[in-house]
Amino acid sequence: MALHLAEISATVAPGAHAVLLLDQASWHLSAALVVPANITLLPLPSKCPELNPVENVLQFMRDNWLSNRVFKSYADILDHRCVAWNKLTDQPWRIMSIGMRDWAHRF
Repeated sequence: MALHLAEISATVAPGAHAVLLLDQASWHLSAALVVPANITLLPLPSKCPELNPVENVLQFMRDNWLSNRVFKSYADILDHRCVAWNKLTDQPWRIMSIGMRDWAHRF
């Protein structure tokens, strides 16, 4: 996570500040985590997947490409997830529609 934050920090324009919305995974909020000065971490409330659009993206992948199958091994799981992810990244309009929150655009 620290490496990820460092990469994000390097792309933030000089004088700008980034706010990252995060779920409350332990590695996102670890006391040992070094957060760059130009980034603020904003944890979402726990048990609120409707606030985290990526949860819906992952559910879409499970529902459409990863469900009702038996995997042979961990490597098989990874292979299937990579195929599903690549299918989804070829459809950016679908990602936008899955992650869209109508209520967030009413203000």
